[in-house]
Amino acid sequence: MFQSIAQRTVFRAVTSGCTVKGPVSAGAKAAEPSGPVSRDKSGAVTITVHAKPGSKLSAITEVSAEAVGVAIAAPPTDGEANAELIRFLSDVLDLRKSQIALDKGSRSRDKLIKLDSSLSPEEVLQRLKQTVS
Repeated sequence: MFQSIAQRTVFRAVTSGCTVKGPVSAGAKAAEPSGPVSRDKSGAVTITVHAKPGSKLSAITEVSAEAVGVAIAAPPTDGEANAELIRFLSDVLDLRKSQIALDKGSRSRDKLIKLDSSLSPEEVLQRLKQTVS
């Protein structure tokens, strides 16, 4: 059934519910975060955002496998777009602004948002998808 000790070890790890690091043989899969909403190592919910500043209205334009597209009604200068992004996400997710933090990408269109709340990644993704325009 198994061709090597490595395959046997991977099989035992996967069937026991362990996460496998490094190369994985065919047929065995490691747990991968799927979609733009996931949990980080500390357990906080994170959202991968592709920001589109300078729009007339703030809106969620798309939810893809890679990121949540967000049009932002603020120019990309002096942190105005970042502040508007956090304000807009607080409205969409029904959270306080203090519960939302820009973790990475303060000067980039691709950003990582960290949430300090009891919402699950599934709940966050559902709320984001409900507001796609």
